[in-house]
Amino acid sequence: MSDVVRVGIAGYGSMGRLHCYSYRAAPMIRPGGVRFEPVIISGRDRRAVAEAAHRYGIEEWTERWETLVERPDIDVVDICTPPGTHAAIAIAAASTGKSVMCEKPLAVTYPDAWAALDAVARSGVRHAVGFNYRHLPAVSLLAEMVAAGDIGEVRLWRGTWLSDEFADPTIPFDWRFEASLGGSTIADLGSHLMDLAEWMVGPVADVVATSATFVTERPDGEATRAVEVDDASAALVRFSSGAQGVLQVARAAPRRPCDFTIEVNGTAGTLVFSYDRLNELWFGDGNDDRRLYGMRRIRVEDPSQPETAGWWPIGQGIGYDASFVNQVAALAEEWDSGRWSPGFDVGARIVRVCSAMERSAAEGRWVSVDEVLGEPAT
Repeated sequence: MSDVVRVGIAGYGSMGRLHCYSYRAAPMIRPGGVRFEPVIISGRDRRAVAEAAHRYGIEEWTERWETLVERPDIDVVDICTPPGTHAAIAIAAASTGKSVMCEKPLAVTYPDAWAALDAVARSGVRHAVGFNYRHLPAVSLLAEMVAAGDIGEVRLWRGTWLSDEFADPTIPFDWRFEASLGGSTIADLGSHLMDLAEWMVGPVADVVATSATFVTERPDGEATRAVEVDDASAALVRFSSGAQGVLQVARAAPRRPCDFTIEVNGTAGTLVFSYDRLNELWFGDGNDDRRLYGMRRIRVEDPSQPETAGWWPIGQGIGYDASFVNQVAALAEEWDSGRWSPGFDVGARIVRVCSAMERSAAEGRWVSVDEVLGEPAT
């Protein structure tokens, strides 16, 4: 088998560009495993996808994602299209025996996510969901320290994600405001946070949530069109372990471009990450001498720390793009095993948790994650 794996990328926007860049950069940062080669990219806009292919250095382009699935020389279909299209492309790709990389969320609804998971399980192909923030060094170290018991038993988890993406009421209606195609803010931003929460703390048992749409209509040509998704949501979370959690996500917070934070409090300490300080993790050790009471700033750039291999000398900084490059490097290293992580099982699980939040916000009550069903009744 050749060590070159041929990739077809569905979607030419910012995610398609990031994925293409990451496939090219990964062997320079973490050589090992197979080498992914993007060979074709798809998009609905003929002119735009042709221009993108030229900029990204991809020789072939198509207006049909189906072409990626149909071509026998494509090994991996990488899905970077709007969320409402993810499941259909994944199912089609799996049916032809192709490995599937899918951006989060895996789907807009849990039944669609379950169908995608069922498809890859039946075909036995490799499958992964793009939870790239696991691969930031500081976030990875936080998870590692929680797992090692450095803060004792986890009692509290908090996550916030604030952006100003929808703050301007004059932004025209597009697919992002259509529930069936773009999904909710819970599904978009909340899926990242819930993945990190369950990765660090374990499964969520039940939730209670609230959502609000502040700008209820958007310009659509000469008319307006009703917005179908939330601008902001918040939730209380109960984990199966007994730990408690709080989540807030918003795309209507002025001058908050992409600010997310994670804090985990245990019986013996606290860990805090803030995205605006990418290379830092704050650690409060409850066993420290009381004269040292407070939080310690950890610089997460040293080669001894996770996800730092191959990057720049300490002090130079490791950026957003590193999370995608590290993600690709992990997939390359895992290729021969036939299994990728996190897979569609994790992706479907997170869709289920987010769907429970959406149901809670709509019905005004606590909702058990087990209430959200995807598979057909037997």
